[in-house]
Amino acid sequence: MERAWGWRASAVPPAPQAAVGWGDIARRLHARLSLPDAALAGGLQATANRDVLVVIGAPADLPWVEGVEYAAPHPEAPQLWMPTLVQPDIPCDLLARALTRAHARQPLLVWPRPAGVVPLDRALPLSAALLARIAVQWRGA
Repeated sequence: MERAWGWRASAVPPAPQAAVGWGDIARRLHARLSLPDAALAGGLQATANRDVLVVIGAPADLPWVEGVEYAAPHPEAPQLWMPTLVQPDIPCDLLARALTRAHARQPLLVWPRPAGVVPLDRALPLSAALLARIAVQWRGA
């Protein structure tokens, strides 16, 4: 899908519901979650692909590492998760219609940099076993 829209600052940033790390930041986030002292909060879920790690949960439970960014569902289009500090410069209901036609799996994380759309429907409860599976997936990528 060719992108004919941009991003602007959010007037009222929503409370974060996901920690998002791309590239090296995803690896640092994974390493932080893998530490023995990392208390894996019971309500956290995670999903990953070769480029990104997304950890979903209550704001107070979300992990932090330098460079991590935060996301939340957009109030006008809750099937679209976006960075908390920016929003599209077009109506989100129209963007949601276009993206749901192009992507069968939902909800979708829509990201400005790197530009991408990531399905969140396969998020699983965060555990040591899930972190190990993600590490294996990354080694094979």
